[in-house]
Amino acid sequence: MSKPLTSSNDALWGRRLAAVPQGVATAAPIFAARAENAEIWDVEGRRYIDFASGIAVLNVGHRHPRIIAAVEEQLGRFTHTAFQVVGYEPYVRLAERLNALAPVVGPAKTIFFTTGAEATENAVKIARYASGRSAVIAFVNGFHGRTLLASAMTGKVLPYKKGFGPLPGDIYHIPFPSEAHGITVEHSLAALANVLSSDVEAANVAAIILEPVQGEGGFHVAPFEFLRALRSLCDEHGIALIADEVQTGIGRTGKLFAVEHAGVRPDLITVAKSLGGGFPLSAVVGNAALIDRVPPGGLGGTYAGSPIACAAGLAVLDVIEQDRLCDRAERMGRRITERLSAVTARRELPIGLPRGLGAMIAFDIRAGLDDLRPDGAAAKRVCVRALELGLILLTCGQHGEAIRLLAPLTASDAVLDEGLDILAQALADTLGTA
Repeated sequence: MSKPLTSSNDALWGRRLAAVPQGVATAAPIFAARAENAEIWDVEGRRYIDFASGIAVLNVGHRHPRIIAAVEEQLGRFTHTAFQVVGYEPYVRLAERLNALAPVVGPAKTIFFTTGAEATENAVKIARYASGRSAVIAFVNGFHGRTLLASAMTGKVLPYKKGFGPLPGDIYHIPFPSEAHGITVEHSLAALANVLSSDVEAANVAAIILEPVQGEGGFHVAPFEFLRALRSLCDEHGIALIADEVQTGIGRTGKLFAVEHAGVRPDLITVAKSLGGGFPLSAVVGNAALIDRVPPGGLGGTYAGSPIACAAGLAVLDVIEQDRLCDRAERMGRRITERLSAVTARRELPIGLPRGLGAMIAFDIRAGLDDLRPDGAAAKRVCVRALELGLILLTCGQHGEAIRLLAPLTASDAVLDEGLDILAQALADTLGTA
C-alpha cells in the first residue's frame, strides 16, 4: 500500500533536498497533488494556473479524458512486451498516423523512443549511418537534450556542458538568425559558408539540426527564408536536414509541425513532449529510404514506444484534429500577443515585444525602459511573484531573460485571461512603473 501524500510543501521540499540530487533543477518549491486541464492543485490544496505545461508536454492539458480513457483501455490489455520482442498494434498505428501527417521528404517511416534526447541522438545516428559521414552542424543557443551527444549539439555551455567533457566531437555551431540578437539570415548563412570552407567540408557533413523555434534559447523563430535556404544547401550537398520539433511539434505553433509554416520538408523530424500527452514518448519521423539504411538492431530501446504511451499518442492526435487545436493555438497566440503588446506600447514596464509562433510565445525582461540589456534576475523574480499569485511560469533565453508562455491549448478563455491578469500583476509588482 502506498503511503499517504505529505500535506506540506515545506516538508516535501526538505525531503527532496535530502533525497534528490541538486543537479535536478526545481523551478518552484511546490508539489502537485492533482491537476486538470490548465490547473494544478498542490499538496496544501492551493490552486495554480499552469502556463508551463510540464515544459510544453501538455498541449492537450492535464489528464485529458480521451487520453486517460485510451490509456486505461491499454492497461487492461498489457503494459509492456518490448516492441522488438513482441510487437503491438498501437505502435504500428501511431507510426502510420505520423507517416501520413509529417512533412518529410518522400515516403515516411517512424521509430519511437522515450525522451527528446533519444530522438535527437537517433536522428543523428540515422543520418551518419545513411551518409557514411560524421559531422553535424547545429546552432548557437539551440537545445537538443542533456545526454552527451545531445549536450554537444546544444549551443550553450552553462548549465549543459561545463564539467561534463569530453563531449562527442565533430559538432560545429553557427549563429542562429535572430532579430533580437542582431543576427540576420545573411549573417547566419555567411557563418555556415565559413564553417564549410574553414572547418569541415560539406562532403563530411551528415546533418544540419535546428529547432524551427528555439525553445530553451528564448523562443526565437527561424526565419522561413532561412529554413528554405538550409533545405537548398542540404539538397546541394547531400546533407540530412533534421528539424528538432520536440518542443514546437504537435500543434503548439498553430501547425502540427512548425516547419509547415515555412513550407519546408526536412529529411528527419524529431518529436516528443506533447506527443504522449503526459506519457513518455518520442519519435523520429523521416524519409523511409534514409531510415531503412540502418540494419536491424541498430535502433531501438527496451521501453521505446511503450504501448501505454502509443495509445496516449493516438488519442492526442485525435484530440488535436477533432478539437481543431491548431486553430486554437493561433487564437490563443493572438490573445496573448495583444495583451503583452499593449503593455509594451504604454512603456510602463521594461519588457520586450512578444515573439513566437501560435501559442508558443515569449518576451524579454530588460534592465530598463531604455536599457535593452537582458535581465535574467528580474525575469526570475517575476516568476517567483507569479507563483505567489497562483501562476506557474518558466524562463528561457541565453541569460534567462525571457518568460515563456506555454498554456495548454485546451485552456478555456476564462482561465487564459485569469493567467494573463496574474502575469500583468506580477510584472507590475516586480518591475514597478516608469
